[in-house]
Amino acid sequence: MAFNKFKDKSKPNSPKYPQNQQGQESQGLIRVRLPRGKEVLGILDQRVGASRMLVRCLDGKSRNCRVPGRLRRKLWLREGDIVIVEPWEFDNEKGDVIFKYNPSAIEWLRRKDFLKNIEAVDVMKDGKNLL
Repeated sequence: MAFNKFKDKSKPNSPKYPQNQQGQESQGLIRVRLPRGKEVLGILDQRVGASRMLVRCLDGKSRNCRVPGRLRRKLWLREGDIVIVEPWEFDNEKGDVIFKYNPSAIEWLRRKDFLKNIEAVDVMKDGKNLL
């Protein structure tokens, strides 16, 4: 029998994340940040460089957006990401990207029809009518 001189400090299963009988995580509440005030949902179309990008917004406009300095290292964005854009007060064609949605939040937004307008804009741009 081997003697271990170090204590086992590993934590037992935490009750914070209960699991189902199948071993999968239980379906809990999802908190999703929604646009407030002048903020608008958008989909990132193209990265331009220097932390700037073209974002197609839910209100039908395409804005040249940037990532503010306080979020530059926290917010990593790629084409196709769903984001919240805050338009500038003095120039409505520009804005700041202030939040990026994760995949589970995007699914929630689709179920609640928040992204319905973005998908409609996609259909109009492609020239196809899926209805």
